Amino acid sequence: MRGHAELGSKMSKSADKVYRQIREMILSGQLAQGAPIREEEVAEICGVSRTPVRDAMRQLENEMFIRRTESQRSFVAEWSLEDIEEVFTLRALLESYAARRAAERADTSAVERLEQINRDVRSAVSGSRPNVDAFLQANGVFHALILELAASDRLANLLNRLILQPIVQRTALRYDREMLDQSVSEHEDLAAALRRRDPDWAASIMTAHIRRAYHVYIDHLGAMLPKV
Repeated sequence: MRGHAELGSKMSKSADKVYRQIREMILSGQLAQGAPIREEEVAEICGVSRTPVRDAMRQLENEMFIRRTESQRSFVAEWSLEDIEEVFTLRALLESYAARRAAERADTSAVERLEQINRDVRSAVSGSRPNVDAFLQANGVFHALILELAASDRLANLLNRLILQPIVQRTALRYDREMLDQSVSEHEDLAAALRRRDPDWAASIMTAHIRRAYHVYIDHLGAMLPKV
């Protein structure tokens, strides 16, 4: 499956380093929505010239992490409610299609790998205090394997751009224990659908899985808004 390895080949090593560093700062919240990003400051932080910074920022703009104004000033992208719904809707469409293709192609060995990964996901949340970082890592591997089993480079390229958006990356940070357990259970149902080679079942589970994540995000966002 193609992804950032392919991206890295299109940029210099310096530009790729800058790209990854800025992206991580955005995903972690270190750079907040609407925060200005200045080429000269990034170049100083990363210890590179401004040329690789321009290349990195151009890529980040293409991936909607940052926006550039008509005056050529750059800012961390801000997300409206419509933007958020669109990203989750597109993700549900694409990931449900990936689940459908995976159910048509996965053999017993692949399903067993998926089940083992989900045991890692469950292990991450089964302690007295859920390990959200470990959950995110194992959860990412689970979804990546379904995409790999779907065997479509075109689909992988489309989804890779979506799932790296900050709103998708941060969704699990809003999950409580019950929500984390529900996510693991949905993974179990997905593995069962693949074992049964039932594409309709797999697609419907994945759609519900992503839509639930969307409502968790929206509910959390609503709770943060000032009451009127």
